[in-house]
Amino acid sequence: MATFHQLTATSLGGQPLSMADYEGKVVLVVNTASHCGFTPQYAGLESLYQKYADQGLVVLGFPCNQFGKQEPGSADDIVQTCHVNYGVSFPMFEKTEVNGAAAHPLFRYLKKALPGVLGERIKWNFTKFLIGRDGKPLKRFAPFTTPQKMEAAIIAALKS
Repeated sequence: MATFHQLTATSLGGQPLSMADYEGKVVLVVNTASHCGFTPQYAGLESLYQKYADQGLVVLGFPCNQFGKQEPGSADDIVQTCHVNYGVSFPMFEKTEVNGAAAHPLFRYLKKALPGVLGERIKWNFTKFLIGRDGKPLKRFAPFTTPQKMEAAIIAALKS
């Protein structure tokens, strides 16, 4: 299986991006949705990104419509929610499947490395994966874990 830095994904703007671009950074990968009870977490994620980006944190958002059809819109709709409503400036990617046969390789990798309550499945929107500077997955956070509650783990990863 590929390592984190060998994987690629397509940005919300349609550009292929390599996770190798984030080598040496602490990465927080989040499957997101625009019409979810957890959607206000965008603001907290952006706050963490702004606070720690200069120390090497990057947040990567992956919209997903697999849970309650809570990300039904187009890329433009997602931009409206993320950028306009929540001021998101961290990288966002195209709508992605996180479970099932069509799950993106990035999420297959992360779920295998850090299984959750449902094993190698993601339970709901806003499941978060923290990846160290070396590309090794460090910790998985449940959807209800707010960005502020992840701050200590992020600080520890930034220091290592």
